[in-house]
Amino acid sequence: MADLEIQEKDGKIYCPLKKAWHVSTPEERVRQYYITILANKYGYSLEQMEQELKVNNSKRGQGKARADIVIWKSEQDKIDRKAAFIVVECKAENVKVRVEDYYQGFNYASWAHADFFVTTNEKETKYFNVDPAYLPQKLEEVVAIPTAKEVNDAVRIEQIKNQTKLFTRDEFTKTLRACHNIIRNNDKLSPEAAFDEISKLLFMKIRFERDNKGMKVFTKQEYIDAAQNHEKNVRPGLKGTDLYSLSYMQFLFRTTKEFFKDDKLFDDKDEINIRENSFIQILEKLEAFNLSDTQDDVKGIAFEEFLGTTFRGELGQFFTPRTVVDFMTEILDPQEGEVICDPTCGSGGFLIKAFEYVREKIESDVRFHKDALRMEMEGDDYDSLSEDEQIKISQAIDDMQAALNTELDTSVEGSRMYQLSRNCIYGTDANPRMARTSKMNMIMHGDGHGGVHHHDGLLNVNGIFEERFDVILTNPPFGQNIDRNQLVSEADKFTNEEMKKKYQGKYGSAYDEALRQVEDHIGESLLSLYDLGSSSTLTEVLFMERCLRLLKKGGRMGMVLPEGVLNNKNLQSVREYFEGRAKIILICSIPQDVFIAAGATVKPSLVFMKKFTTEEEKQYAKCKEEAINEVTALHQSEIDALENKISKCDTLVESLKDDLKDARERLKKAKKANTNISAIEKEIVTIQQEQRDNKENRKKAIKELEELHKIIAEEVKPVIKKKFDYEIPIAKIDDAGITTTGAASDENQLPTLVTEYREYCSDKQLWDTKIVNFSYVKKVDGFYRVEANREVNLNG
Repeated sequence: MADLEIQEKDGKIYCPLKKAWHVSTPEERVRQYYITILANKYGYSLEQMEQELKVNNSKRGQGKARADIVIWKSEQDKIDRKAAFIVVECKAENVKVRVEDYYQGFNYASWAHADFFVTTNEKETKYFNVDPAYLPQKLEEVVAIPTAKEVNDAVRIEQIKNQTKLFTRDEFTKTLRACHNIIRNNDKLSPEAAFDEISKLLFMKIRFERDNKGMKVFTKQEYIDAAQNHEKNVRPGLKGTDLYSLSYMQFLFRTTKEFFKDDKLFDDKDEINIRENSFIQILEKLEAFNLSDTQDDVKGIAFEEFLGTTFRGELGQFFTPRTVVDFMTEILDPQEGEVICDPTCGSGGFLIKAFEYVREKIESDVRFHKDALRMEMEGDDYDSLSEDEQIKISQAIDDMQAALNTELDTSVEGSRMYQLSRNCIYGTDANPRMARTSKMNMIMHGDGHGGVHHHDGLLNVNGIFEERFDVILTNPPFGQNIDRNQLVSEADKFTNEEMKKKYQGKYGSAYDEALRQVEDHIGESLLSLYDLGSSSTLTEVLFMERCLRLLKKGGRMGMVLPEGVLNNKNLQSVREYFEGRAKIILICSIPQDVFIAAGATVKPSLVFMKKFTTEEEKQYAKCKEEAINEVTALHQSEIDALENKISKCDTLVESLKDDLKDARERLKKAKKANTNISAIEKEIVTIQQEQRDNKENRKKAIKELEELHKIIAEEVKPVIKKKFDYEIPIAKIDDAGITTTGAASDENQLPTLVTEYREYCSDKQLWDTKIVNFSYVKKVDGFYRVEANREVNLNG
């Protein structure tokens, strides 16, 4: 039997399932193209297929149930209207395959109890197993659909359903650990060095699969074939260059470094430090996974769990348990458009969670707009419209979906995800391996890594400087001291002139001012840059001040700190410093068990603060002034008496000076006349004694006045607190979701506390409603397109 071919003429395309010519719309062309695929490649007959099958009992708000193509197991099943086997929905090729956009076909597939659901836009086709155990049915992506010959082969169909395309994070984590063991056994590298090599290989794999748009997986055989081709056809042409001496493995890594050069993942001198046979064994282990086509949360969380097992112990301090990271992020509730920072980012846990948290808000908002616009465009009489009218509406919906989908693409300049990934997430870490790992971790989680730098978190660097951030989440190093002899050095300066121009263009004069923190203090003590540096050398204290400085007015921060750091009598000045600049909005005590697996010996607390707004600064200043005036008034008589005593002493000083001068003049005359010398000398001694007594009395009065002012200052503090009074919620958690071994516990109390705090936060209006800019779509000349940004109230 001859292959089915597409027929087009005069702007129309022949539809064999309808036995009619239809207008050749983009969607119709995709539909007819896929029908030829089903017939020619899979062997399905036209008699067991049907086009544009509709059902009229779908629920409102879920779309009109319609299937572009329906396939039954046999022609007889179709005649008998038995359950469909495969349902296909087609979109024009400009509509990226996002399952939520294929609502009509999916609704029909669920209603018809189909085994498989297919989405296609010609360029990209995805296959799903429709799991009947879930209501509504759950979609699970698989690698293929059965051919016509396989429809009655129950074993083969079950095999296909079990060949899921999106692997689980547990599978990936186990595979990464197996790869790690290959290197440790074959190449005898330390856990950290072995991790570095796996990271290099993972990014070589990502680059290869991105280049091939997910159509090819970087397998052992792919590598062997490419290596042979390189030796035979590529390497000879490289003679005379430094690339000629490289093995194919090193050549491949060199091109990977170039691919990720803007991300600064690898040093120029980096190369693969394992044997080629180890490299090939690892490729073989990873063959089952296509990293370019895998959900970010799957590979990202797997990578993160692998990190935790690799670095647990010596580098455990760089990892904050995910239950704590989730809790702190949800408490501060970062919003779209807010700028977020972790100045001691370690492996990037807080940055990744914040990125994912805001991304979900954006995705949810886009889904909401898609549903609302689709319902509006379909109207209540969609089923009664003519085919041409339905086609126009379908095209308009496709345009709308395509426009909104651009907002979710990090590569589309100006999109909401572009703004989030490039302009809202920042971090630093002083450990070069951790800074690099954080970037890698963020790429695995779906971008947002460009603002991460290897740098001392106490010093300004690109995009990370004073009053820049809405939200700070961090677990700073604590229990350590900064050496008073540690100096700001030339090595701390940022010297990349090309990048400096870029940042100057982005941040303006604020960036130039930020760089002066380092440039104007070369050779000076690092502690001298901070107000609290004179009273404490503790890292946690310095980072508390650093985070407060980094925040915008009204910005909020959450920090892991040693329990009681703000109640320590030795650090009273620290608490007072923060009381005058920020509100404590929550203190949460958590079990020491949470950090034992990471090697911590100090019981931690989670402390949340909000920097004063301009209005709160004024309120605090007013309360302070009133308190000072009130307390001073109570001691005014004592102050007046002491000041009067000091004034009298000052007056007497001048009088005694004159008396002494006069006595000395008289003594000179007496000596010439040789008369009355002894009496005048006694008089001078008496005056000098009076001077000493007066000086002592003055000194004593000044000291008493100083002590009195200290008493007043201490008495002022509770008065300020009474006047600037606000509630400080304190919570104690007995189970934070993790045991001493690092395993998950059963009764994590943190999610419950999040719910309770959200209600409290809303009731007390702890921070202002945010206003953000985001793109939206509007009908222009009959099509839905992204239009200019507008301001939208998040609570509006």
